[in-house]
Amino acid sequence: MDFEMVDWARAQFALTAIYHWLFVPLTLGLAVVMGVMETIYYRTGSEFWKRTTQFWQRLFGINFAMGVATGIILEFEFGTNWSNYSYIVGDVFGAPLAIEGIVAFFMESTFVAVMFFGWKKVSRGFHLASTWLTGLGATISAWWILVANSWMQHPVGQEFNPDTMRNEMTSFFDVALSPVAVDKFCHTVLSAWVLGAVFVVGVSSWYLIKRRNTEFARQSLKVGAVFGLVSSLLVAISGDHSAYTVGQTQPMKLAAMEGLYKGGTDQSLTIISAINPFSQPDWQSQDEAPMRIAMPYALSFLATRDIHGYVPGIRDLIDGYELPDGTYVPSLHDKMMRGGMAITALQDYRQAVQRGDTATMEHALAVVKDNMPWFGYGYIKDAEQVVPYIPICFYAFRIMVGGGCLFILLFILLIAYLYSDKITSRFKFVRLGWLTKRAKWLWTAALRCIPVAYIVSECGWLVAEIRRKPWTILDMLPTWVSVSALPASSVMTTFFIFLVLFTLMLAVEISIMCKQIKKGPEL
Repeated sequence: MDFEMVDWARAQFALTAIYHWLFVPLTLGLAVVMGVMETIYYRTGSEFWKRTTQFWQRLFGINFAMGVATGIILEFEFGTNWSNYSYIVGDVFGAPLAIEGIVAFFMESTFVAVMFFGWKKVSRGFHLASTWLTGLGATISAWWILVANSWMQHPVGQEFNPDTMRNEMTSFFDVALSPVAVDKFCHTVLSAWVLGAVFVVGVSSWYLIKRRNTEFARQSLKVGAVFGLVSSLLVAISGDHSAYTVGQTQPMKLAAMEGLYKGGTDQSLTIISAINPFSQPDWQSQDEAPMRIAMPYALSFLATRDIHGYVPGIRDLIDGYELPDGTYVPSLHDKMMRGGMAITALQDYRQAVQRGDTATMEHALAVVKDNMPWFGYGYIKDAEQVVPYIPICFYAFRIMVGGGCLFILLFILLIAYLYSDKITSRFKFVRLGWLTKRAKWLWTAALRCIPVAYIVSECGWLVAEIRRKPWTILDMLPTWVSVSALPASSVMTTFFIFLVLFTLMLAVEISIMCKQIKKGPEL
């Protein structure tokens, strides 16, 4: 196996996904914001709200176009660089992608045209419906993409067919409604709403700093801050449930995210510790990371909903462990042995089919089915291959959580500033003069939070994807079995072409966005 090809294929897919994810969250977030604003226009008939909605729709349209371009390339890469993966699991993985393309994408493209060009051609009610349906189409599109991604991390509703060498779907509803898919969708979309809200309040704050379009800015701030606070609180709830699901389905992810080398009961949640960000820590000999500050019992509760619950560490997952109820979880060595048995039996089965040896076929098929849950481990050579790069997982998670807390504080302060008169009149003991008289620092903070929101959003994807090393399909298919038979130089060449192309697209979008923002709303 050409591992250089594997590295370049992974790098190219990561590059495309990172750039694509710069556009998607803003699309999902602005879709709701402009829907709310147009609803206010529909109810009040105020031209002010119509112009306000049209301003945010222009920014939505610029971002939407760029997101579509990068998303299409991302899907093509499954066929070009990951053809083995596409062949083996295409019957399952292809279904949600096909639905996303046929239903959601066509729904978006149909109603987005009405939304942009139908202001004077359709009724206010129909136009409002088109705006909401554009956002709904984008959200449905995200649903099916995340279903496909979640299936890779929790393969359910499928069965391996040794005759065709393909995984075949046995239950569409198990694939579409798996708990991992539901959690990932809720957490991802809600986090996109938060980014959209930060973008709205940041841009609105710029107008206040420049002392122009102040009424537009204040009204947009109100919508963005309230929407952002609600979304942030929902993100915290969905994040808690996602962590529980990860603890149940992907314990290696949780261990890498926490820097948990040796697990057990009554586990504390690490707040911060001194993990070297530039090298993989010595998880084989250390019991925990140095200078660790932790919250007692919190990790056990997060992962098991029991403060005394057992949470395995990286060494436990490698060496095997026994749960308090007596259930034994096999070691990596045991999984590798059983995976090797499955691969060997599969070869014996296919040879027996060619010979017409029924007895051997039946015996080999029984061995394959008994050991199929560990099939992918037959390709693993050592423990280092299954342990994610801990520093990225550890710090990306904390940036994500820390950023979420920062945004909650930002939205609370903005709401307090915007509604200070009502708050102080109702609660006499509250004093907000310090906030209203020197609000420029708050507007500046809101503006500077825009790039922070993108960093936090990208860290969320790093946490979700890097920490599932080495699997394209959990426990079934490692990356080096999934790639196409291409020379590494070909993928390397297209990597740099895409790097230049995507960077230019991003620069163009930022330039157009800034010009539209400087131009301002047509009020």
